[in-house]
Amino acid sequence: MYTKIIFLIRIIIALILIQTLRFKFTAHPDSIYIFSKVGLEPFGRIGIGILELISAFLILIPKTIWAGALLTFGIIFGAVLMHLTILGIEINNDNGLLFYMALIVLFLSGIVLWNEKNNIPIIGKLIKF
Repeated sequence: MYTKIIFLIRIIIALILIQTLRFKFTAHPDSIYIFSKVGLEPFGRIGIGILELISAFLILIPKTIWAGALLTFGIIFGAVLMHLTILGIEINNDNGLLFYMALIVLFLSGIVLWNEKNNIPIIGKLIKF
């Protein structure tokens, strides 16, 4: 049962990451606005989109779940920090949807990362929780 829940969480994370890529890769005005405001347009938008695509695939492959979860956690942690410091919670009257989705993905990737902590090379073998 627990394994199925973690698998479902991994799928949810991958779907959310992949779903947001169309905004980054098609240069949606909201995406351009966000990355311009933090000074990362256009290279940051495309680069982060590529990293999100990689992490979505990594989190679905059994041997690389830990890498996908770690990469996702890092990217989304940065996104949450940008919302809290530069962007604000609400972007272009979205009622905070992007921020709350980021929080959900951050929380879910944290769960997956914690579940995979013993599979992380070197660290997982040295430190047993």
